[in-house]
Amino acid sequence: MSAFSAGFLSRRAQDFRAGLRHAFAVRPEQAAFTIEDLALLERVADAVVSRGMAAPATLFLESMGPMNFLGSQALHFLAPVVECVLTGTEIAQVARLLERRDSIHRLTALIEAKAAAPKGAPAR
Repeated sequence: MSAFSAGFLSRRAQDFRAGLRHAFAVRPEQAAFTIEDLALLERVADAVVSRGMAAPATLFLESMGPMNFLGSQALHFLAPVVECVLTGTEIAQVARLLERRDSIHRLTALIEAKAAAPKGAPAR
């Protein structure tokens, strides 16, 4: 009976609650964006805005946002085909960014800020 002491049961209950908290966590703890990630997002936003595709890109990103993880997995699958346009490290970086839910929101905000900025003025 000593195996089921109050301290033992208390620790088991705390471990169980911690496991449930982790299993049903809504927001995973992610590291901040690296400088390379931010530079890539800036380049993509600049390319989209310079081609006048800010509104369609924003609409596409907002509608496909919940499926960004599937997009990252498709990018891994299509890597041999996409390597004619991007290097292997850029493909891995884009796929890693697509796996993060907050990267789509960050890219959308960058595109909107660059599209709203007057010509010649730097976007924030």
